[in-house]
Amino acid sequence: MDGWMAGWFLTACFFFQDWNRTWNTPNPDVTPCFQNTVLVWLPCLYLWISAPVYLIYLRSHNHGYICMTHLNKAKTAVGFLLWIVCWSDVFYSFWEASSSSVPAAVHFVSPTLLGLTMLLAALLVQYERMKGVQSSGVMLIFWLLTLMCASVSFRSRILQALDQPKMVSVWRYTTFYIYYALLLVALVLSCFTDRPPLFSQTNPCPEPGLQVLEMMVTGYQRPLEEKDLWSLNPEDRSQRVVPQLVRRWNSECSSCRTLHSSTLAHPEGKEGQPVEEAEILLVKTPKKTKEPSLFWALCLTFGPYFLISCLYKIIQDILMFVGPEILRLLIRFVNDPSAPSWQGFFYTALLFLCTCVQSLILQRYFHVCFVSGMRLRTAIIGAVYRKALVISSAARRTSTVGEIVNLMSVDAQRFMDLITYINMIWSAPLQVVLALYFLWQNLGPSVLAGVAVMLLMVPVNAVIAMKTKTYQVAQMKSKDQRIKLMNEMLNGIKVLKLYAWELAFKDKVSEIRESELKVLKKAAYLGAVSTFTWVCAPFLVALSTFSVYVLIDEHNILDAQKAFVSLALFNILRFPLNMLPMVISSMVQASVSLKRLRVFLSHEELQEDSVEHKAVAGSPHSITIEDGVFSWSRTESPTLKRLNVCIPEGSLVAVVGHVGSGKSSLLSALLGEMDKLEGTVAVKGSVAYIPQQAWIQNSSLKDNILFGQERREAWYRQVVEACALQPDLEILPAGDETEIGEKGVNLSGGQKQRVSLARAVYCDRSVYLLDDPLSAVDAHVGKHIFDWVIGPQGLLKDKTRVLVTHGLSYLHQAHLILVMLDGEITEVGSYQQLMATDGAFAEFQRTYATVDQTEDDGERQRKVRLRYCCNSVNFIMYDCFCSSPGANSTSKVSLMEKEEKQLNQKTKDLKVGKLTEADKASTGRVKLSVFWSYLKAIGLALSCLSLLLFLAHHLVSMFSNYWLSLWTDDPVVNGTQPDRLMRLGVYGALGLSQGVAVFGYSLAMSIGGILASRFLHQSMLYDVLRSPMFFFERTPSGNLVNRFAKEMDTIDSVIPSILKMFMGSMFNVLGSCVIILIATPLVAIIIPVLGVLYLLVQRFYVASSRQLKRLESVSRSPIYTHFNETLLGTSVIRAFGEQERFIRESDRRVDHNQKAYYPSIVANRWLAVRLEFVGNCIVSSAALFAVIARESLSPGIMGLSISYALQLTASLTWLVRMSSDVETNIVAVERVKEYCDTEKEVPSTSWPTTGCIDIRGFGLRYREDLDLAIRNISISISGGEKVGIVGRTGAGKSSLTLGLFRIIEAAEGKIFIDGVDISQLGLHELRSRITIIPQDPVLFSGSLRMNLDPFDSYSDEEVWRALEFSHLKSFVSGLPDKLSHECSEGGENLSVGQRQLLCLARALLRKTKILVLDEATAAVDMETDNLIQSTIRSQFEDCTVLTIAHRLNTIMDYTRVLVLDKGEMSEFDSPSSLIRQRGTFYQMARDAGLV
Repeated sequence: MDGWMAGWFLTACFFFQDWNRTWNTPNPDVTPCFQNTVLVWLPCLYLWISAPVYLIYLRSHNHGYICMTHLNKAKTAVGFLLWIVCWSDVFYSFWEASSSSVPAAVHFVSPTLLGLTMLLAALLVQYERMKGVQSSGVMLIFWLLTLMCASVSFRSRILQALDQPKMVSVWRYTTFYIYYALLLVALVLSCFTDRPPLFSQTNPCPEPGLQVLEMMVTGYQRPLEEKDLWSLNPEDRSQRVVPQLVRRWNSECSSCRTLHSSTLAHPEGKEGQPVEEAEILLVKTPKKTKEPSLFWALCLTFGPYFLISCLYKIIQDILMFVGPEILRLLIRFVNDPSAPSWQGFFYTALLFLCTCVQSLILQRYFHVCFVSGMRLRTAIIGAVYRKALVISSAARRTSTVGEIVNLMSVDAQRFMDLITYINMIWSAPLQVVLALYFLWQNLGPSVLAGVAVMLLMVPVNAVIAMKTKTYQVAQMKSKDQRIKLMNEMLNGIKVLKLYAWELAFKDKVSEIRESELKVLKKAAYLGAVSTFTWVCAPFLVALSTFSVYVLIDEHNILDAQKAFVSLALFNILRFPLNMLPMVISSMVQASVSLKRLRVFLSHEELQEDSVEHKAVAGSPHSITIEDGVFSWSRTESPTLKRLNVCIPEGSLVAVVGHVGSGKSSLLSALLGEMDKLEGTVAVKGSVAYIPQQAWIQNSSLKDNILFGQERREAWYRQVVEACALQPDLEILPAGDETEIGEKGVNLSGGQKQRVSLARAVYCDRSVYLLDDPLSAVDAHVGKHIFDWVIGPQGLLKDKTRVLVTHGLSYLHQAHLILVMLDGEITEVGSYQQLMATDGAFAEFQRTYATVDQTEDDGERQRKVRLRYCCNSVNFIMYDCFCSSPGANSTSKVSLMEKEEKQLNQKTKDLKVGKLTEADKASTGRVKLSVFWSYLKAIGLALSCLSLLLFLAHHLVSMFSNYWLSLWTDDPVVNGTQPDRLMRLGVYGALGLSQGVAVFGYSLAMSIGGILASRFLHQSMLYDVLRSPMFFFERTPSGNLVNRFAKEMDTIDSVIPSILKMFMGSMFNVLGSCVIILIATPLVAIIIPVLGVLYLLVQRFYVASSRQLKRLESVSRSPIYTHFNETLLGTSVIRAFGEQERFIRESDRRVDHNQKAYYPSIVANRWLAVRLEFVGNCIVSSAALFAVIARESLSPGIMGLSISYALQLTASLTWLVRMSSDVETNIVAVERVKEYCDTEKEVPSTSWPTTGCIDIRGFGLRYREDLDLAIRNISISISGGEKVGIVGRTGAGKSSLTLGLFRIIEAAEGKIFIDGVDISQLGLHELRSRITIIPQDPVLFSGSLRMNLDPFDSYSDEEVWRALEFSHLKSFVSGLPDKLSHECSEGGENLSVGQRQLLCLARALLRKTKILVLDEATAAVDMETDNLIQSTIRSQFEDCTVLTIAHRLNTIMDYTRVLVLDKGEMSEFDSPSSLIRQRGTFYQMARDAGLV
């Protein structure tokens, strides 16, 4: 061993002592000892160090098993052949030792080590195959390194064979040439990928194999589609990423809670004595509790993987400074005529090699960063979604839908953008320190002047960063308000159109938008100052350094080596100095986002233990509440007080009471949706919940009913028939596969409620909580549902049912009745008991009951002929007989019906059943018209000014550097440069001109961006609000929210900065090429070739990148649509315990979105590697031709040329990335402009009205491809008449009102009001002169006054009078803020009945000549209904009133009644005449117990 070490030492010494043989010679070579040791051992050392780590990695990342292929056999065979060749050398050395001369120890050691390494390589190839590795980077580097080392020996052996043939060992030379040939084969084989592993996923992610070219070619040949996208890596999927963050966050929260509780528990006095209660009250408020750190949770989750990027960054930062050092050596080489020529070529090759390695490491760094960002976004969206499912009602009020959507879109995106450059926080100072170190070596203490300039810049930018943060917070606040309002407007768009409130709400949105733009403008001014300081910083540093250097000593000569090496270092300095403010700004934005996310994720959650679901042994009760006190928020007074209820298992319980008495709150308390302040609640078994306002998913009718359960055909049919949905299924275009629009837009109120009921019944739960589901259906349908589903003989007869109802006719069948008043249960008992006690309930019942309670069961169960039709999608009418529900509840369908069903099923077309249109991705290049429309939005004058300022800045910049090269070539007279002061003055003046141009173009671009942003937002808002109603039915709200949130954010902040960087990069590249061509004209041979290659690569990339961006943008909308839908139905989802399924669906949509984003990351890396290779070729060409022409080239020009060439690689890559980003982000403008081409409603004209309605042959259809919904309606209504409109569910009642308001345009016939054809009128004018009280009461977040009078057209006295007539005055007077009381989003802090009364107050305020009531009193109790009817009679005495009624008693005193049947007019006369005729109206009145 000692001998071997000594041999190694002597070899090393021999090599270093023979430096002249290697360097100072025209024909360089290395010593044989160096060849046999270092060059052999280096690749072996690499593989033996890498192998253990690689084996551990392979063991933990098993991708499957690859069958033995020809490629694999060849790789293994080559590995074993190399092993044999190496061992043959060892045996030859032993043979030599035994025969004559003893060979050196190195001839035994090196072949043995190399042989073992080749054996390891062959075994690794097989192990990779068994673990499913298709191509190996580790092995590729090994073969490349081995071949490079062997190439040095290969050259030396050829030279030795030519110079000293007698010294050649034939055996060793022969084996070496075989070894070298096998190495070449091994390297070539390792460049090919193996077949995919067995059982691998379809279209797997190719990152390990890097088969990106296939996708690029596909994207170039045709627009990419979803099927072309790869599957996500398992470690990038939501199911892997989100739980990690949630787990870390939960542990962070629990540790903070533990710390907080430990400080609060057992406070003690001075001597360990417990403190008195009175003392505790006097103690000062404790210090602010420690908040859980979301940042720390993110670090722990993503930090380990992200740390790899730090390692790559350090290596890349160090390699960055190799370029200027090689430039210094090249300038020294040009200045030294005696230096051998090969040194110049060696420097050129070294420069090429270093830049290529730097490029590869940089791209690997970016890949890790982008993947980390992608995972971070996935985790944040997943965490926000999961939190939204569990936050309490009080917390839900503080976080609006708009705000939560912004958390998922804008804030998550901010983190994603930041993580790419976050390493610059430590990397930029490192680069600055290294640059200053090398500058010190070059210019000495003069560099301190430059440091002083940089230090002066820091406080200026610190102030800018602080102000930016303030503006950022303000902007996000405005954005949240805007998205929240937009969300509400889209949810209540029908009401906006019916009341003609579009302009009022457009102005409200515009007002918020203006405040947002005002903040953006301030931020733009700051941004311009920031850009000015940091773009000018490198120049000011250079100017101050050069000035001090030449002025402190006149003998300090600024030669080419000093100037251009310094300039190259200053150019390196430019990147960290430019990036640092951007990163600080991004960090400021991310810190705002981090706080917003932390606040949301820290929100109070629903109490998990508020409702006990464990069955008490032997307890006969299904629901028990003891001393229950409940509130919607712990800060508010209790909503429900002193509740004590015991509900026996299997009983039917009716809950009755006035509007706002707490009926719905009672159900919420049983669901655990309210804060339980006192008492206990126990519910035995699983729960189903039917809310008062049905929650319908944007899915097929079947999926809405099944709700994630398996389909059991017999039970499904039974449920559908019991809920009276069978006729609807028969006539829907695609049966139960027909798509239902968002919030059930294409279903009537009654059908939505029946679907909601069917969902609950199908799920087959123990306890059913029914919040007035019968209010939205006609009396006869309600009776059918009660008999078949809810009642004593219905499908749910063995279940516990709690039914909130205003229908008095069902109460005598209930086992128990709870009477509620002001949040308390005032009476409890059976119907007979309550009537016997003769309390408030009995009095109320006697006053309002309209049904003969003595009706016997036989009569009640008689066959009723029911006619149904398919609601607002409206097709054909269908008659069916409903047999009475008897003991045998499994009803049988007749053979004829089955045949009819099969016939219908065959003809059904799923495409016809499709309603909503998914977001479509445009294809091909972005049209020039999109760019043109953006430029017009900026303003052509401002666009031209920006371009001129850009050009001026770069021309001055180029000339200042050329001026510097002339300065360095100035002759030296007596050890000094005579013109140095003049040169310095001009150099400084040029720098100042640059600064002015920079400030100008930065300001012009930012202001232009804001002008464009304002114009595009206003245009889109106007276009969307003017779109007809069917546009909103077909377009998911997620698509629209996406446009107003994400796409507008891109237009606001991303596009202006990207355009700025694109212009800068383009002029940098052009300037560099011009300078290189001037310096070394021979490069003109290379540049065109490389230019063509560059353009090919760029076009390949942009075609794919652009389409990937579109696919990513399109797949983003469904995330928000699903999220919006979930937020509206959280109580239903929680009641059914379906949270996990909805979480999985959200995760699936996020993964689908990331599936489109991930290929763009890989494509970016693919592009960058190839482009940087082109750039590296240009750098090497400039250096190569400078070496060739060194006799005729001045050092100054050569320094200028290569310093520009060193910048070119980065500029080229940045240019393509920016040109791609411009195309991919301008897609936002394309998508915003998309809605300007849709059909629009007719604008306003003036139109007076008195109230006569003349309908002539009127008919309408919902879509062009559907049948008429109503037809042949011809009636004449005089001014002041009161007309009731009745008919079975889906007869076309609401459709007629939609036609009157022109929500749907007429397909045939005309409607005249006072002799004027309404189709010729402006919609705003028409709708503002007709008032409707709609079926669904919609409120917007804001004050009560705003909800009643958004235009501020009426005085407070008039508003109060309207409230008085709508019986809300006492309620509003009791509120702390009166008319200023804030309604939460959708009016959720008011009961449905109160919302309905507010809609009545709106109508009373407008007091138009025509009033339409669309089942407006469905959600209120009988007493309130009577009060409303009396108000309408007195206040609208001289108005024409059209009332769609379910409760026929409300229209019995009307002038006339219109009866609709199958979409046509059946009867039209006074109620008394119609009853005498004994037609359809008589039958309905009899069913309602009125005759």
